[in-house]
Amino acid sequence: MAGLVTLLVLVLLAVPVLLIVALVSVSGLKARVAMLEAQVAALSSRAAAPRATAEADAEADQGPTLGELMRAAPAAPPPSAAPVAPRPLEPEPAPFEPAASEPATAPPRAAEPAPPLPPPLPTPRPIFETSPRAQVRAPSRPDPIERMVGAVKRWFTEGNVPVKVGMLVLFAGVAALLKYATDQGWMRFPIELRLTGIALAALAGLVFGWRQRERKRAFALGLQGGAIGVLLLTVFAAFKLYGLIEAGPAFALSIVLVAGAGVLAVRQNAIALALLGIFAGFMAPIWLSTGQGNHVALFGYYAVLNAAIFVIAWWRPWRALNLLGFVFTFGIGTAWGVLRYRSADFATTEPFLLLFFAFYLLIPILYAWRQAAERRDFIDGCLVFGTPLIAFSLQAGLLEGERMPLAFCALGLAALYAALAAWLKRRAHFVALATPYALLAVGFATLAVPLALSAQTTACVFAVEGAALVWLGLRQQRLLPQLAGLALQLFAAAGFAIGIGDGAQPLTAVFNARFMGALLIALAGFASAWSYRRAQHRNPALAYYLWGLIWWCGNAWGEFDRFLLADVRADAWLAFVALSAWLAAETFRRMPARALSWTVAAGLFAALPLAFAQESAHLHPFGGYGWAAWLVYAVAGVRALRCLRDDAGGELGFAHTGWLWAWPLAASLSLHEFVGRATVGDGWTWAALALPFLLMAAALQWRPNAVALPLAARFHQWRGVVQGLFLFALMLGAIVLLGQPGGSAPLPWLPLINPLDLIQLAVLALFAYWLASPSAPDDLRARRVPLLAAAGFALITAITLRATHHWGGVPWDGSMYRTGLVQTSLTVVWSLLGVLGWVIGSRRGQRGLWLAGAVLMAVVLAKLVFVDRTHLGNLLGIASFIAYGLLCTLVGYLAPAPPASRDASADPPPEMQA
Repeated sequence: MAGLVTLLVLVLLAVPVLLIVALVSVSGLKARVAMLEAQVAALSSRAAAPRATAEADAEADQGPTLGELMRAAPAAPPPSAAPVAPRPLEPEPAPFEPAASEPATAPPRAAEPAPPLPPPLPTPRPIFETSPRAQVRAPSRPDPIERMVGAVKRWFTEGNVPVKVGMLVLFAGVAALLKYATDQGWMRFPIELRLTGIALAALAGLVFGWRQRERKRAFALGLQGGAIGVLLLTVFAAFKLYGLIEAGPAFALSIVLVAGAGVLAVRQNAIALALLGIFAGFMAPIWLSTGQGNHVALFGYYAVLNAAIFVIAWWRPWRALNLLGFVFTFGIGTAWGVLRYRSADFATTEPFLLLFFAFYLLIPILYAWRQAAERRDFIDGCLVFGTPLIAFSLQAGLLEGERMPLAFCALGLAALYAALAAWLKRRAHFVALATPYALLAVGFATLAVPLALSAQTTACVFAVEGAALVWLGLRQQRLLPQLAGLALQLFAAAGFAIGIGDGAQPLTAVFNARFMGALLIALAGFASAWSYRRAQHRNPALAYYLWGLIWWCGNAWGEFDRFLLADVRADAWLAFVALSAWLAAETFRRMPARALSWTVAAGLFAALPLAFAQESAHLHPFGGYGWAAWLVYAVAGVRALRCLRDDAGGELGFAHTGWLWAWPLAASLSLHEFVGRATVGDGWTWAALALPFLLMAAALQWRPNAVALPLAARFHQWRGVVQGLFLFALMLGAIVLLGQPGGSAPLPWLPLINPLDLIQLAVLALFAYWLASPSAPDDLRARRVPLLAAAGFALITAITLRATHHWGGVPWDGSMYRTGLVQTSLTVVWSLLGVLGWVIGSRRGQRGLWLAGAVLMAVVLAKLVFVDRTHLGNLLGIASFIAYGLLCTLVGYLAPAPPASRDASADPPPEMQA
C-alpha cells in the first residue's frame, strides 16, 4: 500500500515538472525564432542601402526603385502556408540615354556598377514537414484515445493551470504526509479532534474561496468545491467509520452542505459546484444508509433534492445537472422497485412517482424557456422522451401488469401531452417542444388501445390512426409521421392476424368485430392511397390502394366462407365484384386514377369465371340466387361503364370487352343446360351453346350501336378487336364441333338442315362476310378465298361423315375410318369437289381454283392407291375406283388444262387436241 501511495505521489509530482519543462522548451523555441527574424531584417536593410545611392540619379527615368518595389510587394504568406522558394532577381534594364537632338549640358556620367547583392538566404525549413499527399488529404477525426489525451492536455494548459496542478500536488503531498505521520505514530490525537480539525480547515478554505470569487474565479471555485467535498467526507467518516454521530444529524448535515453547494453554484453561476452538491446529495442516503429500508424517507429526501434541481433550473439552464438528477432519481428508484417493492407499498410509492414525473416534465420546459433566441430549436431530448417512457414503465411495475388501469394511465398521458403540445405551440419559446409532445400524445393514445381492447379492436384503431398520421405527414411534408402511419397499419394487420388465431368464431354476419376490423384496415389503406394521390405521389398511392383492395376482397371472402352455403357463394361473389366495380367507378368519376378504372375492368371481367362457378354450383348461372346477382351485375355494370366513359383510357375497352363477353357466356351456359334437360340429340345442345355467341357476333357486325350502349361513340375504338375475338372463338368452336355427330333427334337427320350443320354454316357465312368487310385485317382479307375454301372443305367432309353415321349406321368413333362406306363416300365427295374445282376454275379462268381441284384429285388418287385398294373385294371399293375414273374422264372433256390467263383462248393447243 505504501509503495502504491509513493508511486501515485511521484506521478502527480512528475506531471507539473514535465509541464514546466515543456513550457520552457516552447519559450526557448520562440526566442530562437525571434532572433532569426531579426537577423533576416538586418541583412535585408544592409543590402538595400548601397543600392539606393547608386540608383538615385536615374530615379526619374527608370521608374520605381527596387526598394519601392519591395515595399509595394504583397505581405508574406501566413506561417501556416507552404514555404515558397525565392525567385532569382531579373537583370536590371540598361540606363536611359538622351537622344542626340537634345542639348547636353554636361557629359553623361557613366553608370556606376551596383554593388553585388548578398546571396539570398535559404528558406528556413519547418520543424515538421508534410508531404504533398498529406497536405491534400483531409484531416481525419481523432480517435477516442487522441480526444482523451487532448482533454488531459487542455486541462493542464487552459484555465488556472497553477491552481489545478497545485491542488493535485497538495492532495498528494498531504496524503503522503498523513500516511507518514500515521506510520511514525505522530497522529495520536483523538478521532473527534482530528475530524474537527479537518472540518475547520475545510471551512476556512471555503470561506477563503468565497472571498476570492471575484478576483480569482477559477481558483475560488476549485477551492470551494474541494472544501465542500472534504466536509461531506468528514460527515461520512464521523457516521459510518467511527460512529461519532447518529444517522439523523449526519443526514441533516449532508442536506445543509448540499443546499449550500447549490446556493453557491447559483450565486456564482458555477455548474461544477452544482454537480458536486447534487451528486453528493444523491449519494448521501447510500453511504449513510442504516439498512432499515425506509423508502418513504428515501423518496422524501430525493423529492427535496429534485425540488432543489427544479429551483436551480428556474434560474440556470444547466442540462448536465438536470440529467444527473434524472439518472439518479429514476435509477435508484428502479433498483429499489426491483429489489424491495411489494404490493402493500403502492399507496406510499405512487405519490412519489407522480411527483418525480411532474418535476422532470416541467424541467425541459424551463430549459427551453431559459434558452437564448438563437438556440430555441434545442430541446432536452433525454428528459422529453425518457421521462414518460421510464415513468410509464415504473407505473406498469407498480400496477403489476393490470391492463385496464395501465390503459387509463396511457390515455391520461396522451391527454396531458396533447394539452401541452396545444399550449406550447402558441408560444415562441416552446415551439420546438410542441411536436415531440404531440408525438408522445399520439404514441400513448396508440398504446392505450391494445391495453384496453381486444386484438381485433386494436387493429381497427391502429389502422384509422395510421391513416390519420399519413394524412398529417403529407400535410406537413414530413417523413416521420408518414412512416409512423405505415408502421401502425402494419401493426393493425398483425394484431388482426393474432386476433383471428386467438378469438372465437363470430356468430353474426357483417356485424362482428372480425369483419369490422378488416373493413377498417381496408378503408385505412384506401384513405392513405387517397392522401398520397392528392399529394401527387403515385407509387405509394398505388401500393396503399392494392393493400386496401386485398383486405377488401379478403374480408368478403372470409364472411362468405363463414356464413354462406357453398352453392350461394358464387352468386354472392358476382354481386360483390359488381358493387365493388361500381364503387370504384364512382370514385374514378370524382378523382380519375388508372388503378380505379382497372379495378372496374377486373370486376366486370370477373363475371366470366364466376359464371362457370355458378354453373358448377347450381347447373346454370341464373339458377338459385344467380338471377339476382346478374341483375345487380347489369345495373352496376351499366353505371360503372357510364362513369368511365369520358376519362378512362384503354382500360375502358378492356372493361367493355368483359361486359360483352359475360352476357353471351351466361346465356350460353343456361341454354345448354335447358336444352340438355330435354331428350334431344347432341346437335341441339351444341347449337344452344353456340347460339348466344353467334347472335353477339352478328350484332357486332350489323347492329354495333345497340351493342355499344352505354358508351356511344367510343365503342368504335375497339369494336374491330372485340368482333375479331368473337369470330375467332366461333371458328375455334366450329372446328371443335367438326368432331361431333350432331344428332337432331327427335327430328330425322338431314344434311345441311340439322341444328349443328346450320350453326356451323352460319358461323362460316358470318366469317366470310367479316373477311370481305373493312373490319377484317388486310392480310386475312387478302387470303379469304383459300381460308373459306379450306373451311368449306372441312365442313363438307364432316357432313359426309355424319351422313355415313346417321344413314349408314357406321359408329361414330375411330373405327369408322376402316369401313368401306366411309372411304367410298369420302372418295366420291372429294372427287366431286375436285371436279367442280377443275371445271369452275377452267370456265371462269381462275387458275388457283383449277389447281386446287387438281391437288384434291391427286389426294384422292393417292387415297385410292394406299387406302381404297384394300376394299377392291367389295362393291363399295370397286364403285370408288369407277367413280373416280369417270369423273376424271369428264374433267378431261370439260376442262383438260388450266387457263393461262383470263384473256386466253378457251381452245386447247394442237398437241392437246391430238
